[in-house]
Amino acid sequence: MQSLMLRDDQSRSPEERPRPDRPRSDCPVLLSQRLVLRAPHTEDIDALAHLANNAAIATMVARMPHPYTAKDAADFVRRTNIGEIGKCVYAITKADNGEFLGCCALEPNPADDTILEMGYWLGEPYWNKGYATEAAHALIDMAFRTREWVSRIDARCRVTNIASRRVIQKSGFQFQGTGMVGNLAMGGPVPVEWYRLDRKTWLSLKSWGEMR
Repeated sequence: MQSLMLRDDQSRSPEERPRPDRPRSDCPVLLSQRLVLRAPHTEDIDALAHLANNAAIATMVARMPHPYTAKDAADFVRRTNIGEIGKCVYAITKADNGEFLGCCALEPNPADDTILEMGYWLGEPYWNKGYATEAAHALIDMAFRTREWVSRIDARCRVTNIASRRVIQKSGFQFQGTGMVGNLAMGGPVPVEWYRLDRKTWLSLKSWGEMR
């Protein structure tokens, strides 16, 4: 599936694991206990198309078409790597074997350049294993630690998406309100909840472990 596979001993610390090459210097490879977050590769296309072609996922994220084809996956990889989608788009992969699990991203807020918005999805076989929360923590830490101009990070989820709400809440976000957001797979707007994490709150958290 992937030409670049990480097969390091899981006992190694994240700092000791080899870092895959990454062409986007402003979006560094991120390492956590079980995951490597890196740029999407062409080798991810088959796994991406397989996992994303799921109505249970597409109806919960804003801009994912359904059905989702290999052509959609190839176009996504191409556009992310030339910077047409989001600010930092990551493939979520397992640290021990490079297996592709899903994607996460940070996007700039067009109305306020001190705010980023976080999004994520995982393939259904990887739900309820803590991977989304682990990826979200890595992404948030990177944003606040390396971008001094970021004051807040926003996250949104459909009101019916209980699992996504738990990830957001376990990452320290605070509820702000509700609204409507367009959903490509649903063909129209859907009700969502809006959450926000500011830099002060992030700094006040002694460790992500306390949020679990």
